[in-house]
Amino acid sequence: MENSNFFIGLISGTSIDGIDAVLVQFKNDQPKLIATHCGEIGAELRDRILNLCNSTNLDFKTLGETDMIIGHAFAQAVKDLLKTSGLDAQVITAIGSHGQTIFHQPTGEHPFTIQIGDPNTIAEITDITTVADFRRRDMVVGGEGAPLAPVMHKNCFFSAEENRVILNIGGISNITVLNRDGSSFAFDTGPGNVLMDYWIDKNKEKAYDANGDWAKTGSVNQTLLSQLMTEEYLAVSHPKSTGRELFNGRWLEFQLKSCDEEVSAEDVQATLLKFTATTITNSINSCSQPNRLFVCGGGAHNSELMSKLNELLSDCDVASTAVLGFDPDWVEAVAFAWMAKQTMAGKSIDTTAFTGSRKATILGGIYQA
Repeated sequence: MENSNFFIGLISGTSIDGIDAVLVQFKNDQPKLIATHCGEIGAELRDRILNLCNSTNLDFKTLGETDMIIGHAFAQAVKDLLKTSGLDAQVITAIGSHGQTIFHQPTGEHPFTIQIGDPNTIAEITDITTVADFRRRDMVVGGEGAPLAPVMHKNCFFSAEENRVILNIGGISNITVLNRDGSSFAFDTGPGNVLMDYWIDKNKEKAYDANGDWAKTGSVNQTLLSQLMTEEYLAVSHPKSTGRELFNGRWLEFQLKSCDEEVSAEDVQATLLKFTATTITNSINSCSQPNRLFVCGGGAHNSELMSKLNELLSDCDVASTAVLGFDPDWVEAVAFAWMAKQTMAGKSIDTTAFTGSRKATILGGIYQA
């Protein structure tokens, strides 16, 4: 069953809200979603991950243990996914595991990125060959290492009939510009849900602002919004990528202290939602004139954020990737199943337009079952 063309994609994103696991079957390099499963990340493991992301004094014992714990959790997500699908591990060609990012530094003399979730553990427990560590090879050839999902966006979402932008709103937001003339590029625009999630957790002890309901109770504070918009990253030209290393609770608290006005908690949330929408739309308007914008990731379910995007992009039709036949919750996981397929076939992936790499290269290491 080596040529069954069944692959599994795994990722836990910047929001750290679960392990997205997808079972995909490919025909002519086009993915068909067969089954999905969201593996649980409990409060204790999430705290471990956040502590590593925010640590200024790294504890190697915690790092090593968390690497193994996440590996076991990813493996369990695969087993649960297979149980849901009714398929046996032997028919799966490979797993593509992104892992969990805990630090991303794409600039400087020695750029690097760290994703954990031990692939040896995944391969051994699932008995499925696992492809992992996609981002670091891209950095070796001069890329930012992120965003990588745009390589699949181009393969699956390009249209010769119209200019499109694919917007992924996770903890961080990124866009993939797909022009009808075949030109394309991508980059991280800035925060997605990460700041809103931090603020509602601090004030309401909720993991996220469902539908933007809390943000709707507040009003945008223009002084605070102007303060947030002074962030230097927003003015950097692409290719570029970012993460929790920049946009986090410490960053937000500093911005609030720097603001000349006292802002109520609900007004902060409303302003953060407007900040996310504004940084996205400014990024799009600076480099593209899309006919349609397709949104994926958790932010696609935030009706208030989607409404704000519609308002700010009045000349562009805004919709979920669901209208293209791709459930917005699973697009990124499908992308890593697609990348694993390329790696297993020995195919180089061209990220030059997306991450700024110097050349196409094979991404990911193979951990044989």
